[in-house]
Amino acid sequence: MTFPLPPVEWPLPDEDATVALAQRLAALVCGHAPESLPPGGRIHLRGELGAGKTSLARALLRAGGVTGRIKSPSYALLESYNVSNLYFYHFDFYRFSDAHEWRDAGFGELLADAAVVLIEWPEQAGTRLPPPDLDILLEYAGTGRRAWLSACSEKGQLWLTHLTSSRR
Repeated sequence: MTFPLPPVEWPLPDEDATVALAQRLAALVCGHAPESLPPGGRIHLRGELGAGKTSLARALLRAGGVTGRIKSPSYALLESYNVSNLYFYHFDFYRFSDAHEWRDAGFGELLADAAVVLIEWPEQAGTRLPPPDLDILLEYAGTGRRAWLSACSEKGQLWLTHLTSSRR
């Protein structure tokens, strides 16, 4: 199978729809789906400022079991969480001006397959990041948003297949 496959459009007319998508995705990345997929995976979140990247990431982290305050990693670059031995790493590369900065910061070792890795603004790292399992492009759609979900690996394709089949 050649990746990435054509993206799947996912309407997000309001915040509730964004939370619902995040909850469904969290079940897959945390290993709670009926297919018993191993937990972990990489998700890239792309889109203009204000398109909903951080909102989707926060909703996914909350649905994954993160409690307490979920901070945006805009200034710290990374926020990490541990829930029942599953690590969540939430990156924001918006402030990077050089594609090498993410690796120079020592983040490469955190991209483990057994962790859930969410990366906002992955394009700021150029081609230096490993491909995600799922790439999500968020864009404005009237008063709401629209997500374009693209599988970039076999795991991502399994997630996308499950998401689209359970949407019906």
